[in-house]
Parts: sequence; C-alpha cells; structure tokens
Amino acid sequence: MDIQLKRGLLDVCVLSAIKNEDSYGYKIIKDMSPYIVMSESTLYTILKRLELGNMLTVRNVEHNGRLRKYYHITKAGLGRIEDFKDEWREVMNIYQFVMKEDKKR
Repeated sequence: MDIQLKRGLLDVCVLSAIKNEDSYGYKIIKDMSPYIVMSESTLYTILKRLELGNMLTVRNVEHNGRLRKYYHITKAGLGRIEDFKDEWREVMNIYQFVMKEDKKR
C-alpha cells in the first residue's frame, strides 16, 4: 500500500479511536486491535503529529502514581474524520470503476 495513503488512514483511525471519549496510548491500541495492528512507536508518532496539527490535545492525569497522557479530539480532528468520509466515497467510486473494467475481460 502507498505509504502516504496508509499514513492518512492510520491518522483517521487514531482520531476515530478517541472520537467519543478521551483515551490514552495503551487503550487506543487495544480499541483498534480488532481492526488494525499498530505498534506503540507508530501510535506515538501519529499522536505527536496529530497534536502538532491541532487535531487533538493532551492532558496529563496521575494514575497509580504515574502520569498518563490522555488525548482529546479537537474540532479540527472531527473535521478531518468528516473529510475522510467524503474522500473515501470518491475512492470507492474509483475502485468500482477499476473493478468494472476487470469484469469485462
């Protein structure tokens, strides 16, 4: 798969994982695991990129004597999910066209 396409898909997956409630790294990976496998290093790279892009915010909360980072989706992050949905419709139209051509053979 094209690396840029995969990168964009993973960004939207992470945003979707925190869309309904704030979450932390381990839980994000756990919530995504039925759909996609992601390493911690990949996740934290994505989280940092999304934070720099103002698509999420971070707050530290003490948990069992340690600080845990919780991630919260912003309006821009929610907008990115909606943009993805619109873009995906276009991708699916292209896919249907390509598959249609294969069926003619």
